[in-house]
Amino acid sequence: MLAVGASTTASAATLVANVDISSQTMTVTHRGKVKYRWKVSTARSGKVTPAGSWSAKWLSKNHRSSRYNNAPMPYAIFYNGHYAVHGTDQVGRLGRPASSGCVRLHPENARVLFELTRREGLKNTRIVVRR
Repeated sequence: MLAVGASTTASAATLVANVDISSQTMTVTHRGKVKYRWKVSTARSGKVTPAGSWSAKWLSKNHRSSRYNNAPMPYAIFYNGHYAVHGTDQVGRLGRPASSGCVRLHPENARVLFELTRREGLKNTRIVVRR
């Protein structure tokens, strides 16, 4: 029964950010149409980016990490505890594993996704992470 509810929630989402860990990419689908494909960085060796599907939980435009020396996490979309999709100042590392577990994006792409999430609403935004 839980799987049915989860798929109903996923199919009801108007904004879906699909993260592919193996290719270090994100594909953003808005209202059923692919809108963007971006490079990301997920967890480096020894760290974990959990796989699964979550609705967005909360937004923080100018977030700073409480775990990693106040590191900037602009346009953060939190989806699973302390895991978030957010911008990074380490854009040269995008396209390969580099994070402590979050999904990093170019800050401009993070801004676009953040604004789409704000417009569509948290409950209508899904973050899907696959290996």
